[in-house]
Amino acid sequence: MTVDFDHWPYPRHVAHRGAGKLAPENTLAAIRHGASLGYRMFEIDAKLSGDGVLVLMHDATLERTTSGRGRIAGHDLTALSQLDAGSWHSAPYAGEGIPTLVRVAAWLRANDCLINIEIKPCPGREVETGAAVALEARWLWQGAAVPPLLSSFSEAALAAARRVAPELPRALLTGELSPDWARRCEDLGCVALDAHHGTLSRELIAEAHQRRLRVACYTLNDPARAATLLDWGVDCVITDALDQIFPDPRPLI
Repeated sequence: MTVDFDHWPYPRHVAHRGAGKLAPENTLAAIRHGASLGYRMFEIDAKLSGDGVLVLMHDATLERTTSGRGRIAGHDLTALSQLDAGSWHSAPYAGEGIPTLVRVAAWLRANDCLINIEIKPCPGREVETGAAVALEARWLWQGAAVPPLLSSFSEAALAAARRVAPELPRALLTGELSPDWARRCEDLGCVALDAHHGTLSRELIAEAHQRRLRVACYTLNDPARAATLLDWGVDCVITDALDQIFPDPRPLI
């Protein structure tokens, strides 16, 4: 399906990195846990391994969330697959592996779940990663009722994604909103703005909607603030607090 302002199929609640902080981020275990709490859309980070395979990982280096050391781009998939990406979180997740985007797509599609893929390139690989994510997403979700939403802080990565797979919907990620945020979204052919929740107001959300842009926000963990932003018309709340901010029932697509 074509995703645009009038055809926006994504739910209002999105699980950050799979299950927020309740399970090891960017793992299949996290996504399964998020689904067990009723979430049906997941935000994940994708980057290239040293040999060009898309894997789920936020950082450019391995130390924080795995048993490995050094740059992701300095390791091929075989080396990455041997690392423990769960013990850092808690003992029950010891031995959890770094998943490929291929494996994640298979699980999501089999379980009727949706995805927001944040293109998270290693330094210097912005264009390469943007193009790779878009091409892989097009292939992995071919025939799906709802395509993945691609987002990135890197405008070079989003431009590359647009060039190779213009039909896939894109969102511009931004921390501090610059005065030219609307023009930047327009230049990249984005369907949505994905902003830090603290930068949003009722007036800005209304302006975005007038410009036919949907609005997502991250990473919103306060239930009261989430309720306020939803009342103001925000279209997606990306959260770590899956056990406090409860999702809508499964959307009809």
